[in-house]
Amino acid sequence: MESQDAPDGPEAHRGFICASFNQDTTSLSVGTKTGYRLFSVTAVDKLDCIHEGVECPDVYIVERLFSSSLVVVVSLSMPRRMNVYHFKKGTEICNYSYSNNILSVRLNRQRLVVCLEESIYIHNIKDMKLLKTLLNTPTNPSGLCALSVNHSNSYLAYPGSTTIGEITVYDANNLSTLTLIQAHDSPLAALTFNASGGKLASASEKGTVIRVFSVPEGQKLFEFRRGMKRYVSISSLSFSADAQFLCASSNTETVHIFKLEQHSPSQEEESPTWSAYVGKMFTAASTYLPTQVSDMMHQDRAFATVRLNMFGLKNICALATIQKLPRLLVASSDGYLYIYNVDPQDGGECVLVQKHRLFDSSEEQVEQSEEDKPEDVSPQPASQSYAATVALSSTPPSSTTLMGYSEDGGAQKGEVIPEHEFAEGPVCLDDENEFPPVGNQSN
Repeated sequence: MESQDAPDGPEAHRGFICASFNQDTTSLSVGTKTGYRLFSVTAVDKLDCIHEGVECPDVYIVERLFSSSLVVVVSLSMPRRMNVYHFKKGTEICNYSYSNNILSVRLNRQRLVVCLEESIYIHNIKDMKLLKTLLNTPTNPSGLCALSVNHSNSYLAYPGSTTIGEITVYDANNLSTLTLIQAHDSPLAALTFNASGGKLASASEKGTVIRVFSVPEGQKLFEFRRGMKRYVSISSLSFSADAQFLCASSNTETVHIFKLEQHSPSQEEESPTWSAYVGKMFTAASTYLPTQVSDMMHQDRAFATVRLNMFGLKNICALATIQKLPRLLVASSDGYLYIYNVDPQDGGECVLVQKHRLFDSSEEQVEQSEEDKPEDVSPQPASQSYAATVALSSTPPSSTTLMGYSEDGGAQKGEVIPEHEFAEGPVCLDDENEFPPVGNQSN
């Protein structure tokens, strides 16, 4: 999403490039001009920076595997190269180079997925072996894709068309296509799975309607209307851990929270209120109305909302349980993490309870002073990444060219991953919490 400066609100922080929550929303990763930062978000009143990586500058992708030491980083200085680090040891596990710029990376305990504009690469995360290459996927300039965090199914969703909102759902464990979902009339803008992988939420480029489908069946379960007055760019979708709520943020000042509940006809009959009577009248009338109008009358509205003090800035949202209470987290390109209380019973307007800086004030002063300096017209050598420094050792790393594979598994001539570098052995993450046991997760 293109960020725009709000006329009367906060501006984007100059050091901010990207942000992402980990798979269970216990950690926030932030890519910056100097590297990346990892924060713990397990408390409301404090935000601990647990690691600051400076191996490579201008990080535009940073993804952490749950609460482990494994972190995946991609830098603007080397946009075709993915670096995998063990940040607690300060070492690089491995790095991979691809035929085009990396647009997104998704990972769970079983798979690591790299999305390029017209291809997707699926790795086994235990040893980083390349398992499958999906070639000639529909052009996907934003790198839109979603991977189920439940490694027992590892469902992967990505656009199946450039002209309509078709979703391809792929089984990244068994390496086969599961289903195609005709989700929207317009191209897709956002995708996310719930924790178990049994539900998939989507939004189109119009941003007015959000739909939830069952996986792998592809049946529509819920339909929510975000608004009617204007088209917006949905920047993030996220389920709560129990899949009872779904939040959506965009380039507007409003974050919406929807409640996933089925309306029982028997309940309406037991409570013959005026609103229930009017609802029945609308339902009956909708059968005589055009399809578009009828659909609008059956769409649920937001259960709760948040009004941000900004407009047009990049942000991501997530629902989490922190200190036993439901919270909405919003990480914004203005350099702050906002934490709101959510009323799970009555919804309504969420209350801001804490606002944390992602950058300290001294950094802002340094950035301001650098901005005031006159421009140096002489060329400056590009800062070298950690991965590039490792590659300068006296014994060069082994470099192998791999053939790509099509959907049916056949080799495709001319499709290669250049400068592909293997890890010397399996990815060994020896921290006791690297791959924590998975608790019971409901659909």
